Parts: sequence; structure tokens; C-alpha cells
Amino acid sequence: VQLQASGGGLVQPGGSLALSCAASGSITSISSMGWYRQAPGNGRELVSTIDSGGSATYADSVKGRFTISRDNAKNTAYLQMDSLKPEDTAVYSCNVWLYETGFQQLRTYGGQGTLVTVSS
Repeated sequence: VQLQASGGGLVQPGGSLALSCAASGSITSISSMGWYRQAPGNGRELVSTIDSGGSATYADSVKGRFTISRDNAKNTAYLQMDSLKPEDTAVYSCNVWLYETGFQQLRTYGGQGTLVTVSS
């Protein structure tokens, strides 16, 4: 299973950025997709997840500003980040919880992180 992440970069406070994460490989089905983030000196935080039915979860720190969505046909999730704040600066890593061909247990895969910097 491979994860292809894109997006991120530098944006001014109040601006917007979008992240995407596409999963490919020997996938039977994907249960959930989402993103973690980790800022310098901080622990890893689960930012948002979305399940196959479209139900989403958000960290309190991003509720009302971030929107996660998913295209099941493309095994791709998207994270739209609006009204960004300096404290959103972090490395964002996508994560997928899925059933891989040949395995019965739910497995998790993490993608390479992408840096999001919110600064004027």
C-alpha cells in the first residue's frame, strides 16, 4: 500500500490551504482516512478523520475551520484548511486505516509528512 500526499506550504494567517492523500495498492477496502499533525516541541495530534460513510471527526482546535472530505472511488481524502492560524503550523501526515488484500485485520499506514507554515 502506498500513500501519495500533496499540498501544504506557506500561507499567511487567515489564509487557506488544501491537502490530499491518495491510497493505492492491494486494498480490499478503506475504513477511515485522516491526518495527524505535529508541531515542533509538541506531541502528535489527530486533526481529522473520515470514514467510508462520510462521517467526520475533528480536533477541537480545528473545528469550524477545517473540512475533510473523501472520494471513495479514488481512495483519496482531502483536507481543506481555512482561517489558518500560526498555531496550525506543523507537519501534517495522512493516515489510512484499511483492509489489505490477504490480511483479515485492520491495518494502518502513514504517509510522508508535509509542512504547513502559517506566518506573515
